[in-house]
Amino acid sequence: MSEAEGRPFSWSVRVYWEDTDAGGIVFYANYLKFFERARTEWLRGLGIQQQGLREKLGGMFVVTDTQVRYLRPARLDDLLLVTAHVLEVGKASLTISQTALLKAQQDGEADSLLCEGSIRIGWVNTATMRPQRIPAEVLDVIRAPAPNT
Repeated sequence: MSEAEGRPFSWSVRVYWEDTDAGGIVFYANYLKFFERARTEWLRGLGIQQQGLREKLGGMFVVTDTQVRYLRPARLDDLLLVTAHVLEVGKASLTISQTALLKAQQDGEADSLLCEGSIRIGWVNTATMRPQRIPAEVLDVIRAPAPNT
């Protein structure tokens, strides 16, 4: 794994009513939505627009595997920090480690881990939905060193 592959990305999200279940806590499947949004924002931050991938390269990323562990619940109005960083780059897939943390309320406090997961996304041809190699131009951007490194 290169330094760029291990570089973390973080994105903030507030918990709304629509995210909670009858018990007032975040419904377990919504963590996958938070993870998806964080991955999308990570790609966007790298200058990769998912619609552009479809239109220009004829391919897209799809989730092929998820492993999620729930540790503590998030509740209405909580501010979460959702992270993503690449663990592994394959020829046709990426494995991304993701976490959802409860943002600390006060300076000096640590963020609390609520949920963690490993998400594998594969590159597919949009016409056939069959796996293909991730285009080199996409991998180059994902592997590029962070600015100021």
